[in-house]
Formats: sequence, structure tokens, C-alpha cells
Amino acid sequence: MELSNSPGLQAPLRRRNILKILTSIPAGAVLAAQTTPETAGANTVASSGQPKALAPHEWETVSVLCDLVIPADDRSGSATAAGVPAFIDDWLDLERGAVLDEIRGGLTWLDLESNRRFGGDFIACTDTQKKALLDRIAYPAKAAPEDRHAVVFFNHFRDLVLSGFYTSETGLRDLPYVGNEPRQNWTGCPKPVLTKLGVAED
Repeated sequence: MELSNSPGLQAPLRRRNILKILTSIPAGAVLAAQTTPETAGANTVASSGQPKALAPHEWETVSVLCDLVIPADDRSGSATAAGVPAFIDDWLDLERGAVLDEIRGGLTWLDLESNRRFGGDFIACTDTQKKALLDRIAYPAKAAPEDRHAVVFFNHFRDLVLSGFYTSETGLRDLPYVGNEPRQNWTGCPKPVLTKLGVAED
């Protein structure tokens, strides 16, 4: 699974494909991120000292998973640095019901499988062990029928991580978008762009 730059894991999620991936993110999750994870969710957890929807161990597991999906690299910080675990906790607290049950069920599955195969919870596993488990559920077309519920969980979770990260200040800076930036002077369209478009500068 293409998750992180950590030793034992394959190459990171290709960020040039992020805009395509974002079109599949639940609309409600994007609406919940009208305030950024850094300024909203992170402060919520900090002020209360505890997450609102997740138990402490679930919070730890979510934080580990977030940074496996979006690790820090030379372009930006990690998902946890952007406040994504708090964003997810806020979203789950808002939704509750079946959505929270799905995420909790997936986190429980990770721990059960980790203990069965490696003798410890998921967060205690090595990077190679984490990768082995996530490879089972990261690719729906390749997953075994008995893992189908875990596949649904992880794909939903990955969408939430992307939604939280790319609506945060950190994630927005990472996107290849340079609009909405004030300019003191306008010097015209760059010549390479004009050349590519086949347009002559007046």
C-alpha cells in the first residue's frame, strides 16, 4: 500500500492525484471543515484534554493511521501536525450512530488482527507489520471477502484523512493551486504559459 516514507513502507500517496481523490470525499466531511483542523478540532481536544467521540486508545490508533496515510515530507507536515485526528474526532462526534460504529469497528479489527498475527495492538506493530495488515484492506478489488467490512472502514477513513488534511492550512499550502493570493503588481501572463497556449502577447 502506498502510504508513507517510513522504512518498510512503499512510496507516499501521489499528491498530484489529490484533486481527483478529493472528489470522492463525503460532502458532509468537507462542510464540517469550514474551520480548519488546526484552528478548530485541535483546539477542541486541547481545551477538554480528551477527544469527544474516540476513547484514548482509539485516538492513538487514529493518530498513527493518519500519519500512515499522509506522512510528513519535504513539502508539508504530517496529517497529525495539521490537526487531522481532531478533525476526525469532531466529525465522528457530529455524526455518531453508524459512522462512529464503522470507524470503531475498523479500529477494533486492526487490533484484533494485530494481536492474532503479531501479538500486540496495531500501534505497537512495526512499520512492516502495519503495512502487511493495511495491504489487506487498502485495495478493494484485491481484498478477501472476509475482510470486506474492514475494507469499507479503511477507505472511508482514508477519505476523512484527506478531507481533514486538504481543508487545513497545511494541506491547502500543499495543493498545486495559487489562486486567491493578492498581488501588488500585475505583470501579465507568464510567457511560457502564453507560448503553451499559442497566444501572442499584445
